[in-house]
Amino acid sequence: MRTVAERRSQRTDPDWPAIYEIRVEGHLGHAMTGWFEGLSVALEDDGDTLLTGAVVDQAALHGLLKRVRDLGVPLVSVNRLEVRPTPRRTEEGD
Repeated sequence: MRTVAERRSQRTDPDWPAIYEIRVEGHLGHAMTGWFEGLSVALEDDGDTLLTGAVVDQAALHGLLKRVRDLGVPLVSVNRLEVRPTPRRTEEGD
């Protein structure tokens, strides 16, 4: 069994970006989406807005959540996506 410290160091490895999906209630207008530069913004059919992108650390994540709060938009969910490494090519025949 791995310790919390071992799991944390594995998740914060700079070679493994932390990709998050932040779902908020309602469609954000163009002016509001500017607050989330660097994230992709998708207006979902169910009326929610999905913000997706790399977040460098927990402080940056808390900053994004603070922006959601400051906009007065209800937060629906925050999900960290599993990022799997891209298989490296080997020499032909391997």
